Amino acid sequence: MTNAQQTKIQVRNLSKVFGSDTKKALQLRDQGLNRSQILEQTGQTLGLSNIDFDVREGELLVIMGLSGSGKSTLIRCLNRLIEPTEGDIIIDGENIPQLSEKALLQCRRRHFSMVFQNFALFPHRTVRMNAEYGLEIRGIPKEERAKKAADALKQVGLEGWEDSYPNQLSGGMQQRVGLARALANDSSVLLMDEAFSALDPLIRRDMQQELIELQHRMQKTTIFITHDLDEALNIGDRIILLRDGEVVQIGTPEEILTSPADDYVARFTQGVDRSRVVTARRAMRPVRATARAEDGPRTVLRKMVESSLDSIYVIDRERKLLGIIDAEQADEAAKAGAESIRDLIDDDYPCVGPDESLSRLYSMFTNRHCPIAVVDEEKRLLGVVVKGAVLEQLATAGEA
Repeated sequence: MTNAQQTKIQVRNLSKVFGSDTKKALQLRDQGLNRSQILEQTGQTLGLSNIDFDVREGELLVIMGLSGSGKSTLIRCLNRLIEPTEGDIIIDGENIPQLSEKALLQCRRRHFSMVFQNFALFPHRTVRMNAEYGLEIRGIPKEERAKKAADALKQVGLEGWEDSYPNQLSGGMQQRVGLARALANDSSVLLMDEAFSALDPLIRRDMQQELIELQHRMQKTTIFITHDLDEALNIGDRIILLRDGEVVQIGTPEEILTSPADDYVARFTQGVDRSRVVTARRAMRPVRATARAEDGPRTVLRKMVESSLDSIYVIDRERKLLGIIDAEQADEAAKAGAESIRDLIDDDYPCVGPDESLSRLYSMFTNRHCPIAVVDEEKRLLGVVVKGAVLEQLATAGEA
C-alpha cells in the first residue's frame, strides 16, 4: 500500500438518520448531543455521523466495530441500498447520492458487487449457474457469461465443481461460489458484508487466506465488513474502526495496535498477539555499512571493522541486494590476493519485505546470526533487523 495509489472512492460528511425528523436529529448532533441523547429526545437513530474516508485503488479496506456501530449501514450507503441522509460518496467522479435511479442502476452494475454473510445462493441452480446469475440479469450473452463464470470459479478454486448444487458443498465452498459470482461481474469494487462470519473458525481462517491471495493476484478494490478484530488485522491493508456511527480511528493494522487513538481503541485491541501484526518496518534499523561487488577484500574488511560488523551486505549501484559476505571470507580473500569480492558473495541470506511480521522474523534467527535484510519490491536494501530489535519489539508488544 503506497501513497501513490489513486483514490477510488471519496466519502465526505456522510450521515444517516433513521426516522422521520432527520433535520432535527442532525441539528441536535451539531449542537453536541450524542446518539443516545438524540434518540431519547427525538426517537430518531443516528446511524452514521460525519463519516470521512478515502478508499484507494486496489486496497483491501476493513470497516469494523461492535454490533450497532454502523458498519453494515455504512457499506449499504456506499451503493445506496440505504439512502444517505447527507454527504457525498464519489466514485470515479460520480457522486452516488446525486444520481437518478437509472444512473444509479448503471453505477451499481459498473462498480459494485456484494458478497453476503448467508451466501445468498439459489439452491435449484448449479454452481456454474449461480456464478453466472449477475451476468444473466444484465443480459450478457450465454457464451460470454459462461466463460466469465468459469474463469471466476477457477480463481476461487472451484474448478471441477461447476455442475454441483449448493447443498453438495461445504460452507466454505458455498462462500467461494458467492465470491465467484461477485468476481464474474467484473465490477471495480467488491463489497463484503460479514462474508465469513457464518463459517466455522478453521474454514473462516482458510477463507481469509484465500482472500489475501486473491487480492494479491487481482488487486481488486475491496471493502470488507467485520466485527472480528483478528480478522481485520489479518486481512486489512487499512482498518476503519467505528463506534456509535462515528469513525474512531483509521490506520494500518500496525498503527491501530501500536498507536491507538484513544482508550476505547486501546481496550478494543487488548489481548491481540501483536507479534503477528507488528512488522519488520517497525523493527528495521539503518544499514551501518554496505559493500560493492567491485570492492577489494581489504576495503570490505575495513568497513566491517569501522562499523563493528561480522558480515556485510553487498549491493549494486541502485542499492539492489546482491548477497552477503562475512569477515572470515574477506580475510581469506585478502590473504590470497583477490582483487574483488565478486566471486565470494553468498546469495543465501535472510531477506524479508517491510511488512513481514515479527513472529516470522524471530524464527529466522534460529540458524543464522547475521541481521535480516529488509528489501522493497525491486529488492533494494531498505534496512536490517537485528535479533535484539525483534526481542525489544516483542517485549513492548507484550506490555501493551
